[in-house]
Amino acid sequence: MRQDTDFKTWLAGMRPSINGYGYYADFQKIYANVEAVKVELCIMNSLIGSSDIEDDFKKLLARFPDILRCIPILLAVRTSEIYAQDEDGAFEYDFGSKKFSDEQYAAFMRKTGLFDLISGHIVNNLIDYCLGIETGLDSNGRKNRGGHQMEDLVEGFLARAGASYHKEMYLQEIEEQWGVDMSAISADGKSTKRWDFVVRAEDAIYVIETNFYASSGSKLNETARSYKMIAEEMKTVQGVEFVWVTDGGGWKNARGNLEETFGVMDHIYNIRDLENGVFDRLFRA
Repeated sequence: MRQDTDFKTWLAGMRPSINGYGYYADFQKIYANVEAVKVELCIMNSLIGSSDIEDDFKKLLARFPDILRCIPILLAVRTSEIYAQDEDGAFEYDFGSKKFSDEQYAAFMRKTGLFDLISGHIVNNLIDYCLGIETGLDSNGRKNRGGHQMEDLVEGFLARAGASYHKEMYLQEIEEQWGVDMSAISADGKSTKRWDFVVRAEDAIYVIETNFYASSGSKLNETARSYKMIAEEMKTVQGVEFVWVTDGGGWKNARGNLEETFGVMDHIYNIRDLENGVFDRLFRA
């Protein structure tokens, strides 16, 4: 079903990124994390601009010990336990419950610089300050969000094509559900393989692998060689077709093995192929 496209032209259609608008920040998660300590932050806001912040903090802590819960986020720390040491000794603070004296928690605030931050009016609102911190911390979640983007993109095209598909289906499940023999792929049942998607079409069962590589590396060559072997082995399996959907600028620096795989696979596609309706032609035939 692959269109008559030479490898050079096909490779040139690879795109550098597939980042969607929701990739950069999960604001619902950010808002929820700040909301969880909003009351405590509001109480702590009373210390902003204090001329005697250490004494005011200890008085506040005596009345509202739960304000400890919001202190880790002021330092961009996710856990409630924080280890710190200096010439005065080593301490493992627990901000989930009050285990030290007011004086010791005040020492923590002073030595970490939080007292200076709050009393010096460097920030005007700790809720706004924490929203900024949470946005920065949320950038660490981009890797996880990015890891699912290609699968989500491919699934969208499958749905638009009206394909009857399964997600994350094991090779043995395919054999059991449709009675096909895939021992050539499983080394006579000695190994397992989970496919990103499996489509049951009128003419065949299509097993689909998806990935996106923004940067190059040895993994790309290993993947291309592995999928070339699977494609060749799959030709001995009656009624099953192997489909590989891949993309990413990383392939432009790792084109050698990919070109070999392109030469032997009937169903190797990139995002441009999906946009040009390859799933419509493949699964509605």
